[in-house]
Amino acid sequence: MNDITRNAIAATLKQLLGKKPLSRITVSDIAAECGISRMTFYYHFHDIFDLVGWIISSDISRILSGRKTYDTWQAGFLSIFHAVEEDRVLVINACSSMSREQLERILRGPVTELIRSVLMENPISSKLSDDECTFVSAFYSYAFIGIMLDWISDGLREKPEMLMKRIECVMEGALENAARRFAALQIHGRVRNADSSRDL
Repeated sequence: MNDITRNAIAATLKQLLGKKPLSRITVSDIAAECGISRMTFYYHFHDIFDLVGWIISSDISRILSGRKTYDTWQAGFLSIFHAVEEDRVLVINACSSMSREQLERILRGPVTELIRSVLMENPISSKLSDDECTFVSAFYSYAFIGIMLDWISDGLREKPEMLMKRIECVMEGALENAARRFAALQIHGRVRNADSSRDL
């Protein structure tokens, strides 16, 4: 029942975003359009921004489902770009009323999860600490999120396929190289620590 209500509330906000920016939409608007009480809305979401975050996270997770491997991540990211392009009015109306920091926070979880899944496919990654895997995943997720938000701010002028070609050029082999370098740093660190212990 909770999922049905959440989805109905989300669908209502999407309809309203097709007509006006997020800053002009109230909880009362959503409740009236959806046929629920304000109390019901607040039972499911803290506020409208919480709802927007849930919608974006759910949509991205659905799009990326089954596309979190080395061979499929490109298709997953391209599908996100296409989804944004198809709902450009909704996306622009939502993003125009939210700070970049809010949008980055919403996107960080699902994008970082995808990149971490791809990173962990490489056997070298098993030699990395959890902190190192988190750092590498976060580094590249910030890059992807930044590119996407800049693309949206620029009015989605560039074709998703061209954008993905550029991302692929930058990303090809990048995660593997990062994992290899971190693993090498660990080995050298152990050697240096061992030498220091012998000096004592």
